[in-house]
Amino acid sequence: MQFLTLVAVLLLMSAAVYRMGRGRAQVLAGTEARSLHSLPSYYGYYVALWCGIPALLLIVGWLSLEPFILRSLVVDALPTEAKALSPARLSLLMNEVRQLAASGDFRFSSGPVASAAAEQYRGLRATSFGAMTVLALSLAVGGAVYGMRAISPKLRARNRVESAVKVFLVASSTLAIFTTIGIVLSLLFESLLFFQKVPLTDFLFGLNWSPQTAMRADQVGASGSFGAVPLFAGTLLISVIAMFVAVPIGLLSAIYMAEYAHPKFRSIAKPLLEVLAGIPTVVYGFFAVLAVAPFLRSIGQSVGISIASESAMATGIVMGVMIIPFISSLSDDVICAVPDSLRHGAYGLGATRSETIKQVVIPAALPGIIGGILLAVSRAIGETMIVVMAAGLSAHLTANPFASVTTVTVQIVTLLVGDQEFDSPKTLSAFALGLVLFVVTLALNVVALHVVRKYREKYD
Repeated sequence: MQFLTLVAVLLLMSAAVYRMGRGRAQVLAGTEARSLHSLPSYYGYYVALWCGIPALLLIVGWLSLEPFILRSLVVDALPTEAKALSPARLSLLMNEVRQLAASGDFRFSSGPVASAAAEQYRGLRATSFGAMTVLALSLAVGGAVYGMRAISPKLRARNRVESAVKVFLVASSTLAIFTTIGIVLSLLFESLLFFQKVPLTDFLFGLNWSPQTAMRADQVGASGSFGAVPLFAGTLLISVIAMFVAVPIGLLSAIYMAEYAHPKFRSIAKPLLEVLAGIPTVVYGFFAVLAVAPFLRSIGQSVGISIASESAMATGIVMGVMIIPFISSLSDDVICAVPDSLRHGAYGLGATRSETIKQVVIPAALPGIIGGILLAVSRAIGETMIVVMAAGLSAHLTANPFASVTTVTVQIVTLLVGDQEFDSPKTLSAFALGLVLFVVTLALNVVALHVVRKYREKYD
């Protein structure tokens, strides 16, 4: 809360100095605005940037270095017996110290050493925040004063402001790129550690998935089975069911909205349909568990078919309902982008509306529709909450949609829960599954973009 208050104060100061800078530029220009190199608003932005950017950079740098400095100071003040702890035990102690300092409740402390260290950490952090606040506000005031003094008719304020904005945009795009690279490298590094313990062929082509491993060598089940084919089959089965639900309904609704619906009905129905995309996936999971799965099970009992309580059919149906807005919205946009001249030409040749849609509109919009479907498939494969709540936990290699199956995302969640060692094959297998999931979804997205770009029709 204190940090947010400080940022809010800096933003308010920047807004205030913006008005001051713009007013000063207008005063210097007098009645002849041509004497200024830039518009008065650019001078206001120039002063606001000098007020806010240096202070924000100071805050970011301070908060980045603060944990390391505070940890070093607290560790140096620990008793001798605490300093002699192993690195792992010392790291656990410092985690407890940080948690106690954040909560301020020392009742559940492991001992007087942790309580004293937490009290010191809390005091040092308060002192650090106070010093940071003073320096940041001082730097903001100094930057504002410097910017106000720099204002003159010859100041190229627009060029400097646009250069600062360009640097910000480049930094943002670079940060996004490095974030993606970091995600890929983290998955790849941990997956390589896993493949050093489990052969790649056993993982990709093995038919038995049982990742439970023992934490000690003398326990039963010291090694597990990591054949991921049942997981891939379960993921594919649920995704296929979801596509059988989403593609026809989404595509037909898009055709109706674009070609048949009255504009008033379209203005109401289209937003209502797209509301499905805004429903949290956990709500879909509850719906699958509490409504769809019992309904299917009761129907199966009435006709003599055994349907599991956590079946692929229930999960796929609900996931398909969730994906309908993606296909419908993308297909509707693509169909509406087809020029009316093609429709009028077909009508002039004597084609009916349905014939025009089937033989002209849909072929012209087909690349975009296929691209949207492929994007929806990648969305279905990567879905987590619905399958975690509605799909099974046991890996079964089956094509029966009424059986219980598990998926890659379900196993990633279950593998990273518990007290298993982080460097065990069980935990590392989650990263291998994540890497496979990343590669598959990336390939689908690349294929979708390639299809759209290669077969996209360009109309005048």
